[in-house]
Amino acid sequence: MWDSLVGQRRAVEVLSTAAAGQGMSHAFLFTGPPGSGRSNAAVAFAAALQCESEPRGCGTCHACHTVLAGSHADVAVIRTERLSIGVNEVRDLVRRSALAPVGRHWQIVIVEDADRLTEGACNALLKAIEEPTERTVWMLCAPTVEDVLPTIRSRCRLVTLSTPSPDAVADFLRRRDGVSEALASYAARASQGHIGRARALARDEDTRNRRREVVAIPTQLTSLGACMGKAATLTEVTKAEADAITSELDAREKADLDAAYGVVERGRRPREYAPALRDLEKDQKTRAKRRHLDVVDRGLMDLVSVYRDAIAVSTGATGALVNEEIRPEIERLARTGTPEVQLRRIAAIFEAREQMLEFNVQPALALESMMLALVAPEVRRG
Repeated sequence: MWDSLVGQRRAVEVLSTAAAGQGMSHAFLFTGPPGSGRSNAAVAFAAALQCESEPRGCGTCHACHTVLAGSHADVAVIRTERLSIGVNEVRDLVRRSALAPVGRHWQIVIVEDADRLTEGACNALLKAIEEPTERTVWMLCAPTVEDVLPTIRSRCRLVTLSTPSPDAVADFLRRRDGVSEALASYAARASQGHIGRARALARDEDTRNRRREVVAIPTQLTSLGACMGKAATLTEVTKAEADAITSELDAREKADLDAAYGVVERGRRPREYAPALRDLEKDQKTRAKRRHLDVVDRGLMDLVSVYRDAIAVSTGATGALVNEEIRPEIERLARTGTPEVQLRRIAAIFEAREQMLEFNVQPALALESMMLALVAPEVRRG
């Protein structure tokens, strides 16, 4: 049941004990860095709580299978591709949480990305957590405790997940996906502990090629023209990856909407179809923007890993680099400035990240400004 939680031995012990009845609570808050498996931990815990076997969490009974498949009658999971989770969605969940469970165990509500709750949604959720029904369990997922209102987190039992080690991630890829040792090692290092990213890198050559383009950027920033060109390249690469992720989902949602309204290619459309299609396209546009920002953010973290590697080389740190496969380029980059210079470059990356995520600056503009701050005119061969 807990195999999907990579490098989270302490969290598994806590959740297994709670599922057995010791330290159980009506609300849990799962925190941890991106890719550490917050939502996977919540779903695995939900399966263990609904498990029909002893010890709880067998992974083979009907209850475990239906929870993992997302079809269990007493487990609701709210996910969003939007910028926020609104009050109406949370009120629906609150109403559901008040119902008695169909089965013998718990009514469980899992809120992924609890840090995206609006103020109204937080107020609606707080009321439900303050006065929980007897057999209801809330599970919230967020990057850090600071991303959740103090009044909510104070009523939750905290489960903290950590970034798994490269060895643990590589072992998971070999066991779960049958990845070769060399590829698993590369994906584990390059993902920096992000399980979903590691699996994408291990499975998809296009994803690996796009990352190679990104980590090659620092040593190519030798002029104003190069900076502008690489900013455009990064924008295009991340947009292509975001489109590849969302296009299939968009098409499937459109097909489902057409089927729901009985729309055929050249047939008549019901009057209610046009507003529904307009709302769907609006949601898809918002999701595409969010997805692009997520992919850009991932690219920025890849850039940060290059400059951290340069610091490691400058200071003589031992051990493999995150980008070990481009060590010669890292060594050349390290000669363009002291560790303090590399830290300033990392700060410029985080400033661009803040501009896009917090102040809604267009990615192309933020990336152009960032590239100028990263310029390394003294990169030399040899």
